[in-house]
Amino acid sequence: MRVAIVENTRFTHHGQIGVALHEAGAMIDLYRPWADGLLPEPDSFDALVVFGGEQNALADATHPYLPALGALMQAAALSGKATLGICLGSQILARGAGAQNHIGTAPEFGWCAVDLTPEGAADPLLSHLPARFDIFEWHSDTFTLPQGAVALARSDVALQSYRIGRAGYATQFHFEASRAVVRRWIDSFGPYLQAQQPSFLADHPQLAETHGVAADAHGLAIARAWVALI
Repeated sequence: MRVAIVENTRFTHHGQIGVALHEAGAMIDLYRPWADGLLPEPDSFDALVVFGGEQNALADATHPYLPALGALMQAAALSGKATLGICLGSQILARGAGAQNHIGTAPEFGWCAVDLTPEGAADPLLSHLPARFDIFEWHSDTFTLPQGAVALARSDVALQSYRIGRAGYATQFHFEASRAVVRRWIDSFGPYLQAQQPSFLADHPQLAETHGVAADAHGLAIARAWVALI
């Protein structure tokens, strides 16, 4: 099992995805196109993961690889390969699939409630979750549902997950963000997080217990379910 992982920022934590891939004994090829512009060749992987980043999905001027990455993700999803876009990755896949990206219109931050659609409740990736579950969010952009895609989850703010083909998945929410990952984000971006939600740093210890414990379990279950589709 060879998995190509594309990181879109220097501050990437694989979190629950890394745990599930390690359990499966996956061979990882790591790409950092924000640094060198290099992307995986289409026939070089069995599965593809694209993580988040601080740029938006239309930031071609500063990240000129974005159109090619969107096209690569869409082609992999349509071919039946297990493909996964998280946060910015979900937005890039939406772009590659011909949907519209909306910048700065849908801010969500912290552990938030997400609702499964009827299709999501029956989907191999999410069917093991409660109809409403808490998971970590950190985004301000959103997108329309790509033509032919299946909507799997929504929040009160934005479309949260969709599927293209057999195993092409996108999640706006950060299911990879375990409590340990969130703690690292606080250490790295504390003042910025304070600006996002002034009470978050003070409330974090309580939120991590009341919402983060369940979110950790949900995130690892999603990661394991996706790896099982490879």
